[in-house]
Amino acid sequence: MELLKDYLDYAVVGLLGFMSFLMLSLVIERYLYFSRIDVRSFTDQDELEVDLTRNLTTIATIGSNAPYVGLLGTVLGILISFFDMGQAGTIETATIMLGLALALKATALGLVVAIPSIVFYNALLRRVEILKVRWKRSHAS
Repeated sequence: MELLKDYLDYAVVGLLGFMSFLMLSLVIERYLYFSRIDVRSFTDQDELEVDLTRNLTTIATIGSNAPYVGLLGTVLGILISFFDMGQAGTIETATIMLGLALALKATALGLVVAIPSIVFYNALLRRVEILKVRWKRSHAS
């Protein structure tokens, strides 16, 4: 239990930080790709769609799972707080509140990662739809 107590914050914040870094790097890559793509160079609509949607699943997965990583950190933090109270044999309000506040920061961090992920995912998906319409127009004539 001491190992979990000592490294829980680092593990949760580290994992959420990695998820955030990965999401941001993929978002930047997609925006750069979309800014220089020439949809007229594609002859097959399926190939175009595969190229346009590359990495979007990862961004969506990060957005949908970051709150769960934060929630896991919160649950484990609360578990540690209750374990410590049980070991001490006393219930002090200050100890409970401090433990709960520290545990809840994991949920907040999970949401801080998830919300921008979903916003970026939706914006990129909209850009994909626009590029597909442009491809259809260029191949209709």
